[in-house]
Amino acid sequence: MESNISDSNAAAIAFTEEEQHRTLKKVTFSSFLGNFIEWFDYASYSYLATVIALVFFPGEDRFVSVMSTFAVFALSFLVRPIGAIFWGNMGDKKGRKWALSISILMMSGATFLIGCLPGYAILGVGAPILLLVLRMVQSFSAAGEYAGAATFIAEYAPKNHRGFYCSMVPASTATGLLIGSLFATFMFNTWGADSSFVIDWGWRIPFLLALPLGYITHYIRTHLEDSPVYEEMQRRLSGAGKAVQHPIRTLFKKHFKVLIVSFGACVLNAVGFYAVLTYLPNYLETTLNYDPSSASIITTIVLVVYIAFIFLSGRISDRFGRKKMLIIACVGFIVLTIPAFLLLGTKNFWVILLVELVMCLVLTINDGTLSSYLTETFPTDVRYSGFALSFNLANAIFGGSASFISFWLIDVTGSPIAPGFYMVFIAAIALVAMILSHEHTGKDLTEI
Repeated sequence: MESNISDSNAAAIAFTEEEQHRTLKKVTFSSFLGNFIEWFDYASYSYLATVIALVFFPGEDRFVSVMSTFAVFALSFLVRPIGAIFWGNMGDKKGRKWALSISILMMSGATFLIGCLPGYAILGVGAPILLLVLRMVQSFSAAGEYAGAATFIAEYAPKNHRGFYCSMVPASTATGLLIGSLFATFMFNTWGADSSFVIDWGWRIPFLLALPLGYITHYIRTHLEDSPVYEEMQRRLSGAGKAVQHPIRTLFKKHFKVLIVSFGACVLNAVGFYAVLTYLPNYLETTLNYDPSSASIITTIVLVVYIAFIFLSGRISDRFGRKKMLIIACVGFIVLTIPAFLLLGTKNFWVILLVELVMCLVLTINDGTLSSYLTETFPTDVRYSGFALSFNLANAIFGGSASFISFWLIDVTGSPIAPGFYMVFIAAIALVAMILSHEHTGKDLTEI
């Protein structure tokens, strides 16, 4: 009799573990796909910037047109902190599932409409204005995607593998960039960057794909339960007759110092990600007059390697600790950035590829660790808000403007390596923040 009871309990435990693993896979997949949509859009916008410039900012000076295109990109990021406050607040009050399910519909809808926009030749100045408006809507809704996806995964994942599972989020960003790069490379090599097909229709395709992908992600998320950590917090508060009331107010009142340190930790990721993975291809083509096809091939190779490095970085951080990994990344950028820009000036394919791979490795040490670090930095009642605000504020101030500032620095100083000094300055800020941070690797999220 006792044996039968024991067997029954073992079967129940096995079933529960299998069900938890299956749910974790769904959570991971939906988070991966939602974040992929966001970054596939950003990649398409960045890698097709020279084409989009012709459609929305036609003019005799190509450099000014490309600058205007990136200016729209940078301006749209200014609404990200507003979006972070909204989605973070709702994610902590109404649940991770609710915020992620609604934000994906807004984000994919705005992205789809960008693909439907008439150009300057039809709408005149109205075309770039509408482009900016839609990019702002997209940016507002996307502000909750990265933080929400990482939080959702972290609160489901086993604590000793949290870094690995959270690395799925930055891996999805790199995958979005990779597919965007492959798409741009295919179009440029098949029809040419100045062909009528690419200018009229080709650039629109990646934006139009956002709608069906967004609906699939929304469907999966609406059929998931909220995270066990969040539901446990809600049960505890309900038992005490309380509820999460004002997450943003609580964040500023009780966790302001942690928020500032987290913001400092995020600035390197904000600049490094855009500089290494989206700015450099345009830098090679626009500043160094390097062959666009060769630049696209290098970017594609780098992104494939980057995805592999991301998972490795996440796994290593589970054993080595998030703080140590992030400090190593800061030091790496400070030491290697200026030599990297000097070597890019050789315009040698293999030298450029090696340089970008080295910078890619340093970036993945940061990027593969940051999402798990931020989820472990804030307690459950403000985790979504704290992650979203620190991450998106850094991206609004430093990330979206990275390409624009880099081109501007070159224009003002006349030096092609000026962006390298900017990167070193940002890495130094992040290093100070990381030295002031605390280590929470391996802790249960309910204990933070």
